[in-house]
Parts: sequence; structure tokens; C-alpha cells
Amino acid sequence: MKNALNRFVPDDLLGYQGLEHFKQLKQRKCIPEVLTKNTDKSVSSISALFDLIPIKDGMTLSFHHHLRNGDAVLNMVAHEIKKRNLRNMTLAPSAIFPIHEPLVELIKSKNITQIITNYMNGPVADAISQGYLDQIVIMDTHGGRPQAIESGELKIDVAFIAVPNCDSFGNGNGIYGKNACGSLGYSIADMKYAKHKVVVTDEIHQDIDPIEIEAKYIDYIVKVDAIGDISGIVSGTTKPTKDPVQLKIAKDTVHLIEELGYLKADMSFQTGAGGTSLAVADELKKKMIKHHIKGSFASGGITSYLVQMHEIGLFKHLYDVQCFDHEAISSLSRNINHHLMSASKYANPFESKPIVNDLDVVILGATEIDLDFNVNVTTDSNGKIIGGSGGHSDTAYGAKLCIITTNLIKSRTIMIKDHVTTITTPGASIDCLVTERGIAINPLRKDLIEKLKNSKLNICPIEKLLEKAYQMTGVPKNKEKSDQIIGVVRYRDGSIVDSIYRIEDDKS
Repeated sequence: MKNALNRFVPDDLLGYQGLEHFKQLKQRKCIPEVLTKNTDKSVSSISALFDLIPIKDGMTLSFHHHLRNGDAVLNMVAHEIKKRNLRNMTLAPSAIFPIHEPLVELIKSKNITQIITNYMNGPVADAISQGYLDQIVIMDTHGGRPQAIESGELKIDVAFIAVPNCDSFGNGNGIYGKNACGSLGYSIADMKYAKHKVVVTDEIHQDIDPIEIEAKYIDYIVKVDAIGDISGIVSGTTKPTKDPVQLKIAKDTVHLIEELGYLKADMSFQTGAGGTSLAVADELKKKMIKHHIKGSFASGGITSYLVQMHEIGLFKHLYDVQCFDHEAISSLSRNINHHLMSASKYANPFESKPIVNDLDVVILGATEIDLDFNVNVTTDSNGKIIGGSGGHSDTAYGAKLCIITTNLIKSRTIMIKDHVTTITTPGASIDCLVTERGIAINPLRKDLIEKLKNSKLNICPIEKLLEKAYQMTGVPKNKEKSDQIIGVVRYRDGSIVDSIYRIEDDKS
């Protein structure tokens, strides 16, 4: 069948019906929280834990990704699954990185047959793109995942929570310890609603403050030598780009924000950790200092750059679901207005006041964007999985102004398409596209177009930008999709935005 975006969706799944469809539900559905009855929680090893619960064929195990490409806990559990030859296991990690390559063997051998996650890249994503996963992969948003858990749609048998610092009862946080990773916001729903909750830690202390992981939910504690390697938290750049094209995009973006009236007292803001995103933050910082503007908050995944802006008084508060670098982690211990938040508080559409709904401006990237302003950050143009929504769809919906920044052409590949390969974020929630060759405004935002009618910025229809790109590179050939669906992109309300198809690469 086809959904409201005219994309094919497997017949047994609910197709996307629009940005506001979730509001038709009269109340938030939450299963009861699961409290522990255990008093003696110490378990000697992961292996002993598998015997104690016991963990069996067909169970669903969950994980969080605050250690990112330095995580060791998921691989420890995967090793035990392999050793015991458990079958038909479902994994529900909030994200998967290249370090999780050991899962590939278990996927091919059918030990793991289902994966539900928000983001993935590396060897696991490649294997799934090639059709090796027995069932379709489900790609959630950061707000959609806790919604699925609390409603009981995603039923977790055992949640493995990597905690850098905890006490003997299971109270813990990610702020201290040799593998401190900062906020543990993605694990909170798992902690509350999974049938069994396991803290995996490499440091036990008796004075935990603040408490983010609460002992009343924790059944077991397993102490290991290392839950991971914190050097793997930082991925990509943590500094503004020096590329002149991307610097132009950043300057034009902040100029656009200013002309649209969002550069103002108490503004709220979110951006990512990439070079262009940080360059936008840098330009914004200069403008805020110049005009003596004090913002209300910055949110999301927190970087050292947002910490700097907070510490010089440009933003009163930081709301943190995930730390992207070591400076952001250390900020949590010294800045009283740098706040921990759960993924549900961040972006759950059924939360009464999620942080994303209070955002004035969000700056997002794109692998592709099409003439209807639909954005793809899940696959490349060949259909290979290279990412996922994360908070993309959540913040695009919530923010008053959602701006996509991208080069018009990267490595002779045009970023604008007639139709994106995979829709991650519906175009109805995207407001502006900023490229080095011009700025396009979504025709749905007539109010923005009216405000910019006398602008000196290079404002033009998105179709004109695509024509400019064709003049530079020629018109690319359309690539045919496989007819085998290997995954779905699930919107924040649980409906399916698009299907992901097996790539045509030869299996090896």
C-alpha cells in the first residue's frame, strides 16, 4: 500500500498519515513501570547473568549508544549470544556504529534476526543493506523510540545499561568514572519499562550525585573491566569547518535567521556536531555578542561549542540527551544549568511539553532533499544505509524554523533530487534550504516568503537550484530500486514514512 507521501509501505504496517495525525489520539498510552524486587544485585559476569535471568532464544535485548563508537557492552552481549548459539534474537540498540561489526556474523547465521534502532553506519548497516537480516530493520527517531517502549509496542526483555559510575544498589550516572560519557538520556525508557534491567559498569562508588539511573528499577549489576573506550565518543569534526563554501553557507544561514526575526532575546537553538553546523553556531555566537542577545537554551546532543556559548552567557540553559565530546561531559559536573534529560523529555511526541516543541531554530543536514522538501539522512543515493533520523524528524517538527544546510553539489553528486531515495523527514516540517548557490523556502511557509520579499539574500525556488546543479554536472541517470524491502523508516508517532530496499551490490 502507499502512505500519505505516496511511498510504498508493507501491508501489515501503519502508513504515515501526516505530521499532525498523532494528535488524534486522545491520551498517552503507558504500560506500568517495572520496579525491581531484588536486593542482592551483584552478578559476577555477563555469562552468569544469561544463566540467572535466563536469556533465551527469541528475546529482545536493548542497549544505548552514549559511548558511540567506543561502546563495548553490546559486543560483550553479542559474544555470549554467539557462544550459546541463541537463535532469533531481536536487538534494540538506540544506535549502531562500526565498532559493532561482530554483529554481522550473528546476523548472517540467524542468531540475530531483527534489529530496531534509530541510527546505524558501518559494517552492520552494510550487511543489512545487502539483505542479510532475516526480518526488516526498523529505523526509529529519538522521540519515537521511547514512545514505542512506554506504549508497549517495543517490548524489551532485558535492557543492558552501560553506566560509567554507579553504587552497589544500581544508582548511577555517566558524568564521572574512567569512561564517563555524560548524559544517559537514551536509556531512561529502557530502565523504566524493560522486564529486566542490568547495569553494566566499570566503576562502583557509594556516593552518586546526581542520580540519573535509579536503583528502584535496576535488577542486576555486572562489573566489567571496561564498558568501552571514551575516545570513541568523538566522531567526525568538533570544530567549525574552514571550507570557504561551507563558511558561506553558515554566514547565509545566520543572515537568514536574523532576517526572519529569530535572532532575538530568549531565542532557543539546536544544531549538530558537523563542521558546517558548528560554523553556523560560530556565526550565531558572533551575532549574539554583537547585538547583546541572550538566548534561553540550546538542546540536543551537546558539543563543546554549545558549552562555550553557555559559559559566556549566550544561552542560559543546556538541555542534554547525549554528549558529543569530552568538554560537554565535563561541563555537566561544573555548570548547574547544564541539565540531563531523557529521550522522552527531549522528543517524545506524546510528552506534554517535549523540549523540541520549544525550539525556535534548528539547523539540520541532508544526504538528499527533494523538490517537495522531503529529506533523506537514512541512506545514500544508492540506497545503502548510512545513518538514520536520530532527532532529525523530531526537531524538524518541533522547531518554529527548521533550516537544512548543505552544499548544492558534493563530489559531483547533486544534493537536490526530484524524489529522494529514502524519506527520513517529511517535507512539510522543513522550512528552508541553504546552499552556496542560493536559498530555497518551502512554498508552504508563505509567511517566511513574505518576510523575505525584499531580502538581499539569494532567495530562489528549489527548482531553480536544481537547474543550476544540472548545468554544472548534467542530469544524472535514475537508479532502479530492488523490489525487496529490507527496512522501514518509522516516524515519531509510530507510522511508516518510507521503505528501505536491498541494494543491488553482489553479495560476497
